[in-house]
Amino acid sequence: MFELTGRVALVTGASRGIGRAIAERFAGQGAIVVAAARGDNARATVDAIAAKGGKAEAVGVDVTDNAALEQLPGNVVDTHGRLDILVSNAGIARDQLLMRMKREDWDAVLATNLTAAFTLAQAAMRPMLRQRAGRIITVSSVVGQMGNAGQANYAASKAGLIGFSKALAREVASRGITVNVIAPGLVDTDMTRAIAEKAHADWAAQIPLGRLGTVDDVAAAACYLASDEAAYITGHVLAVNGGMYM
Repeated sequence: MFELTGRVALVTGASRGIGRAIAERFAGQGAIVVAAARGDNARATVDAIAAKGGKAEAVGVDVTDNAALEQLPGNVVDTHGRLDILVSNAGIARDQLLMRMKREDWDAVLATNLTAAFTLAQAAMRPMLRQRAGRIITVSSVVGQMGNAGQANYAASKAGLIGFSKALAREVASRGITVNVIAPGLVDTDMTRAIAEKAHADWAAQIPLGRLGTVDDVAAAACYLASDEAAYITGHVLAVNGGMYM
């Protein structure tokens, strides 16, 4: 189930958290994974995959460097002969109430979370159109669906991914390419673990399933959307949020 043997997958933000979990899950299902992150930050992900017998390579890229990002899918094809799956996961937050938000923090979040997904998808479409097959997955957030005070820039970027993905899904469906979105809720990551234990309990109380999500919850959803089992799903937002937003 959810077999990805022989598929070539490019995953951004693959150095930790959700991106690393997706990269490791894909490799575990037989995919060749290109793990992209700043500098050499994805090396640990690739080493973990190799230790389990998987196939992966680390690529250093700044997703706000448009020129480098435009070349990345083509480089993957040059090395591996094809590109089957693109996961745009790289993201940042620069939280502040709108009255105090700096323009550079707005621009940085939109550039990293939204514009990078556009740049990558545009470049990845070329080999996918030739193949007449492909999977494009963007990682949004529950915040893009319901909003959150102090995160106007983050919410705008994540809501933008949903609209972008739905529009692109309509453009490329006839060529066998699906485009879908994962919208995680509150997920247990390095960032959330640094917050007080009481805050964790308060958050869990807002979630019908009674717990924060795990990176593996999100990775499992990505693996499904990348697989043949999801061939008839496109333009969909898959909420992985424990019922936090329905």
